[in-house]
Amino acid sequence: MSKQQRLALAGIFRQLPFTIAGDPAEQRAAMEAALTAIPLPGDVTTTPGELGGVPVLTIDVDGVDSSKVLVHFHGGVYVLGSARAGAGLAAALGRHAGVRVISVDYRLAPEHPYPAAIDDALAVYRAVLEQIPSSQIALSGESAGGGLVAALLLRLKELGLPLPASSVTLSLWVDLTLSGQSMSSKASIDPSVLTPRGLRIRVPDYLGGMDPATPDISPIFADFSGLPPMLIQVGSHEILLDDAVRLAAQAAAHDVEVTLQVTPEVPHVFQTFAAVLDEGKAALRGAGAFLRTHFEEKK
Repeated sequence: MSKQQRLALAGIFRQLPFTIAGDPAEQRAAMEAALTAIPLPGDVTTTPGELGGVPVLTIDVDGVDSSKVLVHFHGGVYVLGSARAGAGLAAALGRHAGVRVISVDYRLAPEHPYPAAIDDALAVYRAVLEQIPSSQIALSGESAGGGLVAALLLRLKELGLPLPASSVTLSLWVDLTLSGQSMSSKASIDPSVLTPRGLRIRVPDYLGGMDPATPDISPIFADFSGLPPMLIQVGSHEILLDDAVRLAAQAAAHDVEVTLQVTPEVPHVFQTFAAVLDEGKAALRGAGAFLRTHFEEKK
């Protein structure tokens, strides 16, 4: 990251009008306004709809293969965010993978605590599976959406349903006990809106009284054996660095094909800032290549 890019990124973070620690309704509105103010590229088409009774946004980039689908889950600590607000990142993943994206508007806490988000994820996956074979489906998500990818994979395995070709997660959040060492060791250098204090406030919203160490709430404590290939991307300046590192180690210990990519000196979900950050562009290219490779292998 050049000095110019570092300054541009710092300026973006200073201007963000939302926080994860505030009133959910107010912060949802602020986040939605900020992220949807950024226009999508002209070759991107978004179509609202519903699958399995759950609202979704279908995202197509001109020329992609619509017979392959990337089911995507936005971030927002399970409390904020939407498919529309996250359409830019989802579209970029679809562009680099060369496939259609279905972004899921899963229900949010605190109005809808665990297991509502996982139930919605499963309902959408089942609906996609009725139309497309599992070999032509992949999963992706950022932050809490990455945790939802992991939780969905575990639920699919438990139910004996066909598993997707692969998964890609960006800065995933998989430990709601907040026990990772980087939660404190990286707090002073992670410039994102994600803070230990904010996470401590939001965790009870999602738990609904459940134990945070429950495996499909905190997949870091789960058995990953039998799951499809995983790509995990994370920045070295993130408070969630240890979530990614420990999950990759857990998956590897269970004989899962897992690729961990740690990019130095970049913040939470740095791929979002690909327009100003070389590392973001490179990560998206790598994610696309990973997805294409595993779609090809499963033909």
